[in-house]
Amino acid sequence: MIRVTVWNEYVHEKTDKNVADIYPSGIHGAIAEFLGKEEDIVVRTATLDDENCGITKEVLDSTDVLIWWGHVAHHKVPDEIAYMVRDAVLEGMGLICLHSAHHSKPFRYLLGTSCNLTWRETNDGEILWVIEPSHPITRGIDRYFKLPAEETYGEPFVIPTPDKLLLIGNYSGGEVFRSGCLYERGNGKIFYFQPGHESYPTFYVPEVQTIIKNAVRFVNPIYREEIGCPHVRKITDEGSYVI
Repeated sequence: MIRVTVWNEYVHEKTDKNVADIYPSGIHGAIAEFLGKEEDIVVRTATLDDENCGITKEVLDSTDVLIWWGHVAHHKVPDEIAYMVRDAVLEGMGLICLHSAHHSKPFRYLLGTSCNLTWRETNDGEILWVIEPSHPITRGIDRYFKLPAEETYGEPFVIPTPDKLLLIGNYSGGEVFRSGCLYERGNGKIFYFQPGHESYPTFYVPEVQTIIKNAVRFVNPIYREEIGCPHVRKITDEGSYVI
């Protein structure tokens, strides 16, 4: 079983009736619901309101894939928790950052850039184009799929060049955006997926759910171990060790 923790700051759903109507169980609840129907996935959730933001070393040690959604409360996540997430990814835990989690502390600490972008919320439609159709994360997705409305993100997106760029978003207002970015950091894999603004029912869209499910299976660790900086012994030409 793949052990997934879905983390959501859970602010908008408690302060905005429109968001609460769209996601009555929270964004984390909506994601956990469709993931929990998969036979090979077991899900738990955590939010900013939980003790230690729901993130402890014990939680991370028992999490294969962490899904992170945040927007207005990035600053409320203590640095020490963000560093724990970073270190867990470097050891091999998978990380999926959704939508405004581009500005989350764990994502920025792992990528080492501001992760800034341009944005507006004017109900623009979006077409997401699959540019790596053979990749496991885009398996089952046609050449493109449409979202009737999403928050518009635009370039420049201040991120390192992705190891793999899987999707490009094209908005009715003209912008394009790198919407599906894959990275490896240490032993861990990171997938950034752009759709998912709180004001739209994006997480109910079948293609979005399929991509997230595929991503969980892809970033699931095959090897997990702390990468240290040990002193090692020399191997002689004869193949024996010497001190």
